[in-house]
Amino acid sequence: MAAGGKVVSPPYPPAGLAGESSVSRVSFLGARLPPEVEAMAKSVRELSKETFRKLLKVTVSALEGKDCRDAVNLIAESAGLSDEQLAVLISGMYTLLREALRLPLSSLKQEVFKEDLKELRIPEDFIADFATVAFGNRRPALESTMQKQGNKLPRIEDFKWRVDVAISTSSLARALQPSILMQLKLSDGSARRFEVPVAKFQELRYNIALILKEMNDLEKRSILKIQD
Repeated sequence: MAAGGKVVSPPYPPAGLAGESSVSRVSFLGARLPPEVEAMAKSVRELSKETFRKLLKVTVSALEGKDCRDAVNLIAESAGLSDEQLAVLISGMYTLLREALRLPLSSLKQEVFKEDLKELRIPEDFIADFATVAFGNRRPALESTMQKQGNKLPRIEDFKWRVDVAISTSSLARALQPSILMQLKLSDGSARRFEVPVAKFQELRYNIALILKEMNDLEKRSILKIQD
């Protein structure tokens, strides 16, 4: 299909719920499968149920903001997994659960969640364990932790700008050329000041407008609408 003059890949993989067209919705992981989830889905099939559950427990602890290095080392020793294998598995499981927890329960149904994981050929027992985390009693605590972690970055409290023209400068190319001076005041009390040439500012403005238009075009397509 086309969107904003560009070719957009169809949602992966081409499957849906029973009686539902495969193009009627997009996976909760997005139209493009995150590479870390794809790599995890291939590697997780080779794990024993015991090892998988240990890794899932570590992943949940990481989502809760806990230090899991000692636990990961113990799993590596007992299961004989390399550092690379552990990185693939844990990062993929972390991304999968994070994306599921970001969506409200009113938008992501447990049946849809399980169907998407089946399309990745994740074993049934493992899908059930993933669903227990994403939809079980620990979900509210995990959502709260993720929200707090997201709020750690300072917010913009004040924004000022003005157009400036350099009359005297060591660069002849910049002489008498207008630029935009911007100053941000952040919630942590710090301030950031930077200069943007007018040409670059116009380029930024154009690209933002283009992105907003493409997003608006995509939202009009039923393929990208979350189905309740």
